[in-house]
Amino acid sequence: MTYKSPLLSRPGAVEGGGEDSGVAAHYGEPLREQRALAAGTAVVDLSYRGVVTVTGPDRLSWLNTLSSQQLTNLQPGVSSELLLLTIQGRIEFDARVVDDGGTTWLLVEAAEAAPLAEWLNKMKFMLRVEVADVSADWAVIGSTKAVDAWSGRLVWVDPWPHVGVGGYSYSVVEEGSHPGLERPWFEYLIPASELEAAVDGMPLAGSLAAEALRIAAWRPRLGAETDEKTIPHELDLLRTSVHLSKGCYKGQETIARVHNLGHPPRRLVFLQLDGSQHTLPAAGSAVLSGERKVGTLTSVAQHYEMGAVGLALIKRSVDPQEVLTVLDGEEPYPAAQEVIVAPDAGQVVGRQSGFLKGPHR
Repeated sequence: MTYKSPLLSRPGAVEGGGEDSGVAAHYGEPLREQRALAAGTAVVDLSYRGVVTVTGPDRLSWLNTLSSQQLTNLQPGVSSELLLLTIQGRIEFDARVVDDGGTTWLLVEAAEAAPLAEWLNKMKFMLRVEVADVSADWAVIGSTKAVDAWSGRLVWVDPWPHVGVGGYSYSVVEEGSHPGLERPWFEYLIPASELEAAVDGMPLAGSLAAEALRIAAWRPRLGAETDEKTIPHELDLLRTSVHLSKGCYKGQETIARVHNLGHPPRRLVFLQLDGSQHTLPAAGSAVLSGERKVGTLTSVAQHYEMGAVGLALIKRSVDPQEVLTVLDGEEPYPAAQEVIVAPDAGQVVGRQSGFLKGPHR
């Protein structure tokens, strides 16, 4: 059945589309909602998200063997992120991870919950683990600040943009300058039956607000920044999702080989789009260098301070100083690029388990 959030009954609610179907894109004032979400005075309905649980005494050691992340000693309440990769190192699943001492909770995109649970169940063998898709029973609510009223609830705190133990950054930004620091992010798990009561009296922001803040923070999203060829290095996901020194897992050979070479074939960039346009190009539009296609616009939004912004995945060889063009049908949108993933390994100033700095707008 197609999910519809009960919060769509709120006055002014306009349902989102695509990956954000089932919740409100906005409640009538998208930019005002975005300002409130950024300030921590509003929360955003993410109740369409998928939730998969893993229980049993072997759960963390088992997930550790399957994923890119070191989870064996994950402490209750500590947030992490894992990737499940193909043999070729391409991203299949990207899960937010938090354990409560008895259950490991995996928060994923709506379309990923059922396939993830099915895949995990095939990998159980004789281990003492149980996997369940509990998406229908749990809702996710996002915020940029800890919500005092929910202090007793389980929460996933986004580790982005800090470089985790065993992680590595492919960015050129210096410590303290990464735009992700401007967007602390909390995702609370709320029983679905309590969703309306939990947010009663709280100002709500729509998914458009959350997307604009995510894009401005350079935070990749599965299904938006990823395609069938995406490897973690291209999106700077080694900073939060990969432990370079852990044991063997599927896709590790590609992770190590590309890391040692230092040259992922594509790189994520932040785009400042021409503000004179009255519309936004669609995600999926071609990104051109001159008349040559060099990439794809993966996400786009109207930011309350910066105007039209986007993320794009482009060829590593594109000159970082070049002004690009996003072409939506016949409509061109000039776009200045800002480097997220360095095109040359020599430009990376970060270190494993360190943090990177550099100029930002």
